[in-house]
Amino acid sequence: MIVYILIGLTYGFAAAVQPGPFSTYLVSQTLKNGWRKTLPAVFSPLLSDIPIAILTLYILSSISQNFIKWLHLLGGLFIIYLAAGAYKSWKNFNKTDTIPKEIVQTNILKGALVNLLNPNPYLGWSFVMGPLIVEGWRKAPINSFALVASFYLTMFTCLIILIFLLHQAKKIGPRVNYYLLAASFAALACFGVYQLWLGITA
Repeated sequence: MIVYILIGLTYGFAAAVQPGPFSTYLVSQTLKNGWRKTLPAVFSPLLSDIPIAILTLYILSSISQNFIKWLHLLGGLFIIYLAAGAYKSWKNFNKTDTIPKEIVQTNILKGALVNLLNPNPYLGWSFVMGPLIVEGWRKAPINSFALVASFYLTMFTCLIILIFLLHQAKKIGPRVNYYLLAASFAALACFGVYQLWLGITA
């Protein structure tokens, strides 16, 4: 179970700090409306991920263990791709950049819509979370619960901290993001190698 908790912590942290439509939406709303009005939108992935997760797990639960091996390999390549993107963002990061302040008024449904239209949740559930949950469930159901709980708790905690930091001092945000991107790159690279190892040794 500890392994699945560590995976959830790693992937949850990376998901929170990775640049993308949802994180940009949260940052822009924080700068525009403040942290109190933005905070509910942090939990919008719970709404958008439910249909994605149900569909993915339904499909994966009916496939063979041999096919899960190939999904681990694809998931490892996908995570390495995310790590390369994080490294590129970190390398080209400008600490003096300002965050755009447009985007309409925040609420949890709009945050869910932004996340629903983002391709990353679909890829993440198909190649990473889904296969790991199915594999963990076949060993012991507690593994799957530990993975999901640690993933969302870590992601939500990191997003809340980022929103609070941006509210407290707008100039702190970019500098914090610079170091978080470096940590994200390292975490994703290790996680990607682990996924590839799972696929090769399955």
